[in-house]
Amino acid sequence: MILYLHGFRSSPVSFKARVVQKALEDAGRAEELICPQLPASPKEAIDLALRLAGSHAPGNLSIIGSSLGGFYATWLAERLGVRAVLLNPSVNPLKNLEHHVGITTAWHSDEPFEFRREYIDELAALRVETITRPERYFLIAATGDEVLDYRDMVAHYAGARQHVIEGSNHAISEFPQYVDDVLAFCTGSVA
Repeated sequence: MILYLHGFRSSPVSFKARVVQKALEDAGRAEELICPQLPASPKEAIDLALRLAGSHAPGNLSIIGSSLGGFYATWLAERLGVRAVLLNPSVNPLKNLEHHVGITTAWHSDEPFEFRREYIDELAALRVETITRPERYFLIAATGDEVLDYRDMVAHYAGARQHVIEGSNHAISEFPQYVDDVLAFCTGSVA
């Protein structure tokens, strides 16, 4: 099973989530994807992810996390002892999300999205200062990420498998060319 965790204000219909879904469908493995809508509250998002992962971890679960979902995926990988693929992950969302406190809309709908001040403390409780067992991580980071600094990602996941894309963007527009490597890592067929 693969648990896909989308980014801040995003959803299960995000570009990268759809690419993963299509690749699994094409391989006849559509039932292996769990891709929930994450609540705005980091505590609620982690509680949901833990419930969904509970019956699969650690033996039959990998996590893919994009942006803030990568931050969550790191905490879950450490907690559950599973593999995680991180797509332009947020390493320290405390410094990035402070100015997003308030009400806005989700990226893929007109639904209101409220990010409360107390969520900053919830994020702080989930921060992983140093990863253990780097071999369980695969980082894909873009130097052209306009939201997050890829150098923070590379440093935080030192020792992990890493693919740094020259240029690109936060969405990793060319993600379809990397999805096979991502899925191979998730299944353990590529070290």
